[in-house]
Amino acid sequence: MNFWKDKRVIVTGGAGFLGSYVVKKLKERGCNNIFVPLVEDYDLTKEKNIIKLYQDSPADIVIHLAAVVGGIGANRENPGKFFYDNLVMGTMLMEYARQFKVDKFVAIGTICAYPKFTPVPFKEEDLWNGYPEETNAPYGLAKKMMLVQSQAYRAQYVFNSIFLLPLNLYGPRDNFNPKNSHVIPALIRKFIEAIEEGREEVVVWGTGRPTRGFLYVDDAAEGILLAAERYNKSDPVNLGTDLEISIKHLAELIAKLTGFKGRITWDTSKPDGQRRRKLDTTRAEKEFGFKSRMIFVEGLKRTIEWYRRNEIEKLCV
Repeated sequence: MNFWKDKRVIVTGGAGFLGSYVVKKLKERGCNNIFVPLVEDYDLTKEKNIIKLYQDSPADIVIHLAAVVGGIGANRENPGKFFYDNLVMGTMLMEYARQFKVDKFVAIGTICAYPKFTPVPFKEEDLWNGYPEETNAPYGLAKKMMLVQSQAYRAQYVFNSIFLLPLNLYGPRDNFNPKNSHVIPALIRKFIEAIEEGREEVVVWGTGRPTRGFLYVDDAAEGILLAAERYNKSDPVNLGTDLEISIKHLAELIAKLTGFKGRITWDTSKPDGQRRRKLDTTRAEKEFGFKSRMIFVEGLKRTIEWYRRNEIEKLCV
């Protein structure tokens, strides 16, 4: 609580999914000076806006969550945008944080930065042992450049920055837009809409064979703040769980939890993405005491309940 009491904190992406949880936890920890730059006021892909941000809101800590992000389809359609926007945001935010004498920069990377054929579970030391899975490589590499920058700036400027690699997130307030949502919200929406429309079939991309791990968004926010409070090295750190579930079993589980009783059809003409993803979380627990708490099925139930409630509220407006 005392750590945050007098800190001035910028949270980029603080109005978004993960950011809203980080901001809430900051307030619970006694942080009273939080600035969330909104995209309509600060386009962080423009240098002049980043300079303006630091001039308008001097900060002790920057937590950089903002990202241009989406599922496999969005990554395939926008590789250039996903690369450029994420690269320039991270690079310029960290550079000007250094120039404006920010005490600490918390950079949020992505599991998509790992090589396509990383041994499972993914360990931080394997980050550079190959090229990422092609469908999201531009996004993953753009984010990974913050790790290079973090280590280079610590070596030359003694600038305190850290780099965290969260697992795929899920939870209430996730993005359910079918154009760019990730797998859990996309499946929840598909099954609930099928129930509402009386359809007996839901089509899902790929074969269902790839496996993924998932981190509840509130746990991710807790891990980020624990790292901000306790971790001061540029070695990358995974934030995740021990969970590994196939997309097929995930779809069947979400179908069951939503009450969908029809058939699931797999569109094998669509890509699977990386074959397996599971993180080794030893370093996070050792370095700053982070361990996820949410039971996966309970987290899914809360996410489904939130979506249903949110959709009902929209219909009532």
